[in-house]
Amino acid sequence: MATFVHLVRHGEVENPERIVYAGLPGFPLTERGRTQAQESADYLSSRLITRVWSSPLDRTMETAAPIAAGHGLDVSLDPAFAEWGLSDRWAGMHWEDIPDVERAAYFETPWRLPFSPESLSEMGQRMAQAIERAAEASQAEVVIVSHMDPIQAARLALLGLSKEHFVVDRPSHAEVITLAPSWREVQRWQPPTSSESFPPKTV
Repeated sequence: MATFVHLVRHGEVENPERIVYAGLPGFPLTERGRTQAQESADYLSSRLITRVWSSPLDRTMETAAPIAAGHGLDVSLDPAFAEWGLSDRWAGMHWEDIPDVERAAYFETPWRLPFSPESLSEMGQRMAQAIERAAEASQAEVVIVSHMDPIQAARLALLGLSKEHFVVDRPSHAEVITLAPSWREVQRWQPPTSSESFPPKTV
């Protein structure tokens, strides 16, 4: 059983047109995103990392690569760590073109989205189960690189936080959230160049 699980959000993404990229290809990290990924790798370099997992999307794999390389590891992929199924509904759309009622519901009541193909609770359970599998199959410490909403949903599911907490303190780019089984949050760390390009409520 792993002693610590480090949840890492991917770095900043090249997306000047503010498109919902969801699972679409062709959205690599920006130069700052690559710097953030390396900063996270440097932060984790002294830890006893024995496994690095990633969502199978370009931005997460690119973030995971320097972390794994710093420990002489390969990156293991698991689709259970991928984006929220909700994002596929909006994939390729500009944030400003998402229907107002759906965008407002996402920001204000994300636990109640009847139009989403995957509920917040379902995403949280998907992530929690995959994290528990990864922890049980590893020794020492494990890194999981995923996305903002899935990481936040996992925190709710594993730490027993209320659904309202989902909209509070979402992880920033390349932030590392360290959990100890079973389950408590022991530390949060942000890279020095961390930024947040996520659309505000008033897009």
